[in-house]
Amino acid sequence: MTDPVLLAVEDGVATITLNRPEAMNAWNPAMAAGLDAALRACDANDDVRAVVITGAGRAFCAGADLSGGGDTFKPREGGVISGAPARTAIWPFQVRKPVVCAINGHAIGVGITLPLTCDIRYVAEDAKLQFAFVRRGVLPELASHTLLPRVIGFSRAADLLLTGRQFSGREAAELGLASRALPAGEVLAAAREKAREFALAAPLAVALSKKLLWQGMALDAPAMMRAEGPPFAQLGGHADTREGIAHFLERRAPKWSGLVSKELPEA
Repeated sequence: MTDPVLLAVEDGVATITLNRPEAMNAWNPAMAAGLDAALRACDANDDVRAVVITGAGRAFCAGADLSGGGDTFKPREGGVISGAPARTAIWPFQVRKPVVCAINGHAIGVGITLPLTCDIRYVAEDAKLQFAFVRRGVLPELASHTLLPRVIGFSRAADLLLTGRQFSGREAAELGLASRALPAGEVLAAAREKAREFALAAPLAVALSKKLLWQGMALDAPAMMRAEGPPFAQLGGHADTREGIAHFLERRAPKWSGLVSKELPEA
């Protein structure tokens, strides 16, 4: 059997590939566990400055594996739903590195809610996308009811979540759900190019800024100002802050020394 999730690291960019192309990368427990392990490995590896998630073959992820029939979403022992990851699993928004989702093809159900937990999304312009949950008798998950309205607005989110209708990658970009819609063959390369940009920035500063961005989902402006104070002070005396100023004044490439794995709490 092939691994349901692949992980490769090159030039500071980790690529995580959902790898069940014969099943259009349909989501199952093995894929959930594999993604969790890959994300944890990326979070712990200081050589990884950014992460790209994509799919093998012509689809990104066709949603839950429905081969179990009508009981696919029936809770098992302990309330666990088939295909769901462990409650201790981490998701892209918890990884202390930027995560870019390269939606290379069709993305249905968890195939589109998973990208919502990433920081940036690129999509194949002709991909078929669908929050199909309500058409299967269940609810959208992975915090979709919080994330999607904040990304595209309440009314647009209501349209997609409550109808479960299909829409294209082009429309996803028009709605703001994706940053760019591209020909399918260009999506992964563009996502990797974006991921390499993050290596130009200080790793600790990026990690803390990402954390605050996601915390901002639930904070008002005064609360965010209070939250920004301690990490700003934490970085103010760090060697990377001195390096950030020095490389700018000396017009050279930066040499960052901060280690996310040792200087920030784990995801």
